[in-house]
Amino acid sequence: MPLPKSRKIAVLGYRSVGKSSLTIQFVEGQFVDSYDPTIENTFTKSMTVNGQEYNLQLVDTAGQDEYSIFPESYTIDVNGYVLIYSVTSYKSFEVVRVIHEKLLDMVGNVQKPIILVGNKKDLHMERVISYEEGKALSESWNAAFLESSAKENQTAVEVFRRMILEVEKMEGGQPQEWSPCSMM
Repeated sequence: MPLPKSRKIAVLGYRSVGKSSLTIQFVEGQFVDSYDPTIENTFTKSMTVNGQEYNLQLVDTAGQDEYSIFPESYTIDVNGYVLIYSVTSYKSFEVVRVIHEKLLDMVGNVQKPIILVGNKKDLHMERVISYEEGKALSESWNAAFLESSAKENQTAVEVFRRMILEVEKMEGGQPQEWSPCSMM
């Protein structure tokens, strides 16, 4: 088995969209019901994807708004970004667009894998952002898209598994087609 690869993933979004809940559900397998605003937490977890072990460092960031300064630390050695909004909040959907713009401003034209996640899909009656709206936004960014429910543990593992696949694809970690080369 090859040596484990280390990957750093930043989890960004508006306050109370479920960044910590989704991260803790993935790392510890439990749902945290109480809301305690996060300053910033870092979690570690190992997982195996396609026979390769990964040591993940997950940076669970403080909730951002459209006026927040985008910390430069969120771009240093980060391999990919999980941008989360709540399907029950237009404000969080607007803010995730602003965060994406700030992220692009910080990293320049460097392509970084991004997954857009519409969280709280278990709150059917309160939904204001459709699956189609989230999917359309992710496509405009050329990013992956998933909806999740941290509470019901729907897709928490899949979000981070998909992130690893996106990072590997972007870094050329996928097996490349062999092409003959001749020298003259």
